[in-house]
Amino acid sequence: MGKKVLIATLYGPEPVILATTRLGPERLILLVDKEPSKEQENSLKLIEDSLGKVIEVKVIKTDVYDIVNVATKCVEVIDLQPKDDIIYVNITSGRKTKAIGLLFATYARHDRVKKIAYNPEEDKSAVVYLPRLSFKLSESEKKILEVLDKGKYETPSDIAGKVDMSTAMLYRALDELRDMDLITTEDGYKLTDAGKIVRL
Repeated sequence: MGKKVLIATLYGPEPVILATTRLGPERLILLVDKEPSKEQENSLKLIEDSLGKVIEVKVIKTDVYDIVNVATKCVEVIDLQPKDDIIYVNITSGRKTKAIGLLFATYARHDRVKKIAYNPEEDKSAVVYLPRLSFKLSESEKKILEVLDKGKYETPSDIAGKVDMSTAMLYRALDELRDMDLITTEDGYKLTDAGKIVRL
């Protein structure tokens, strides 16, 4: 049986301490800003001084507003955990953009995350469990995203030379990817931020 791991965003200490107390993880991974505010530093010190005596506390620094960067870093963190570990995520504390990045990372690795929790500010004892969504794409859609991740293409014909599918399938897949906001066609065919996250 693996260890319980809690990955949480951090600003104020209370949500993290509450989640840790309830869950009882053996490892706590905290997401803080690349340049932590005084509040974050104080919260981190409090958690390390108290919880750090009984569980492993690890700090990961990420961007604040670059959701793709945050999601990428969080996917790396999830991928580094041993396969039999049980991963929980709490997105209560910290900036919304950081919480969204962590949430997207859990969607990219939905098979590795057991639960995603949020603690409402109005009721400290309540826990809201968020759905564990996933990015379900066909093999054709994955291949198109892979091709577009390597560069920008002007027309579907340019893409057709890189993927092995019929013209009708290609156009249908491109339409679906555009509808899901995973690609944009405004200045040639290229990935959106959402498309980059799905590729993680």
